[in-house]
Amino acid sequence: MTKVIISVLGKDRPGIVAAVSRVLFECDCNIENVSQTILQTEFAGIFIAAIPAGVTPEGLREGLAARLEAFKMYVQVKPLAANGSPAPPPAAEPFVITTIGPDAKGLVARITAVIAGYQVNVTNLLAVFKGGNEPGDNIMIYEVDVPTDIDQQAFRRDLQNQATALGLRLTIQHRNIFSAMNRI
Repeated sequence: MTKVIISVLGKDRPGIVAAVSRVLFECDCNIENVSQTILQTEFAGIFIAAIPAGVTPEGLREGLAARLEAFKMYVQVKPLAANGSPAPPPAAEPFVITTIGPDAKGLVARITAVIAGYQVNVTNLLAVFKGGNEPGDNIMIYEVDVPTDIDQQAFRRDLQNQATALGLRLTIQHRNIFSAMNRI
């Protein structure tokens, strides 16, 4: 089976995931991964699905667009590139970086510049900005994979220096510790 990546964007309302998954079911597709969120009032969903022979990405997009027309959603479908046998990723440990502090333009850009400078991969990012200077109102949570062969002390120091320059409080914890401490 060929795999496709489906992006669905638009104003949030109940039934969007049901509509998308119904079309995929009716086309005999198998959903393999989903990431969906609501950003303010907007729905953003990404689906990876295996499609059977006879179903084309364009035909699937047309079917999804027709089903989602009442929702006024933007739909994109593209083949998922087959990379053959990908090289194994470098040895890495999962960490969670959090920043809390006043909102300002460039926060994400400046923090991720430090992260990228150490070849650390951001695997998930959640940013909630309510604006203003109330420190608890502006939170960023970066899930990252930190290569085991980098200078972790220098990485932490450079992140902390950037956070301090931005007026942010920064923490970095191994994901297992973060999960244990934040378990409900």
